[in-house]
Order: sequence, then C-alpha cells, then structure tokens
Amino acid sequence: MTITFITGANKSLGYETARRLIEAGHTVLIGARDPERGRAAADALGARFVQIDVTDDASVAAAAAHVEASEGGIDVLINNAGVFGTHSPADRITAADAGEVFDVNVVGVVRVTHAFLPLLRKSAHPVIVNVSSGMGSFAVTHDAERVESRNLAPLYTASKAAVTMLTTQYAKSWPDVKVNAADPGYTATDFNGHSGPQTVTEGTDAIVALATIGPDGPTGTFRDRHGELAW
Repeated sequence: MTITFITGANKSLGYETARRLIEAGHTVLIGARDPERGRAAADALGARFVQIDVTDDASVAAAAAHVEASEGGIDVLINNAGVFGTHSPADRITAADAGEVFDVNVVGVVRVTHAFLPLLRKSAHPVIVNVSSGMGSFAVTHDAERVESRNLAPLYTASKAAVTMLTTQYAKSWPDVKVNAADPGYTATDFNGHSGPQTVTEGTDAIVALATIGPDGPTGTFRDRHGELAW
C-alpha cells in the first residue's frame, strides 16, 4: 500500500489530490494547520489527519515523528501548502510581506522535506512532488499567449520560481528519490476567487501523475497536465 503525505490538503488542490490518490489505492495522510478543518477533510475522504504548520519547526518535527510512529514511513510526499500573499502593487511590497510568502512557499518546502526525507528513504520507491506554478516560469510569464504573462504577483511568482529550482537541485542531490515539480495551471481555487477556467480535477492532473510515477519515471522535471514545461 502506497502511503502519501500531503501538506495543505484540507481544501482545493490538496483535497482533490487526496481524493484522487485514495481512489487510486493510496493511504493518504491529510496534513493541515487547522485541526478542525483537517479532521473534517480527512473524515470526508476516508483519510487520516496529521496536524502540521509548515512555518513552524516544532510542528513539522512533531508531524514527522507522529507519522513515523504510526506508519513507519511514507512513499510519497506532496508539498502542496502555499499562500498567494499580498495583492499590493510592487512599490508597496515590504520585507515582511516577502517573509510571509517565502516562509510558507519555499522555506516550508525545505522544512517539510528535511523532516520527512528519512521516512521517504524507508520506501523502495520514494517520490516527492512540489506544487509549483507556471507563474514562476520565465518562459511562461513572457509568453504573450499565456494568461500568466498578464498577471502581476511579484512575491508569489518569485517564490514558485524558487520552488522549481529547489526541485531540480534536490533531484540532482538525491538519485534515490524521484523529485518533480507540478504546475496545476489556472485552476478555479480560493487563490483566484474561483475564476480559473480549469476544474480542481484538471488542476491536479499533473500532481497525481507525478505522485504515481513508477521506478523508471522522471526526476527533476517541471510539468503541467499537458507535459513538460520550460522554466
């Protein structure tokens, strides 16, 4: 049985990813900061809730220790938790704004990955999926045909560019672990007031595909539901 841990899994893309992976036969652990929402999501899906705040070292360490004691290890880690941050124009963005976004979107990935890597290494086929974004791609955000080129979000885009680069560096560092980044695409979620044209199911296609790769699957790639992306 494949054991999968997902951060930020109580709603939107994380919740739908959990639903689809449970349907595919995975045992899914719902990681969420809010115990009430996390338990409700886990109960609705038939998953197990694990409290985790990706911005807190002690919380992440406790979550990893809890999972080790309960499951022994995991096979798949999906770093999904993220925030959009301020909608202020660029000239009003502060260092505090940047710290808030990067602490969740980038440092949070490092925190969780560091804590859960020993549990992943107990798997015969360890997999990490980092949820990034086409908005963090130089190629995509400079393509006038793409909606991402018309949206300004300096902190969110910079943080997701960092997530994708972090993914490739992890992949090069750990040949024994498959590490890939997924771009959900412009999906109707809380991030955009549910204005995206894709459903959450379409938005999780790349995440689910990368979470279910076999031993000969890719590593160090950045993919959306249509294939590999330039970045």
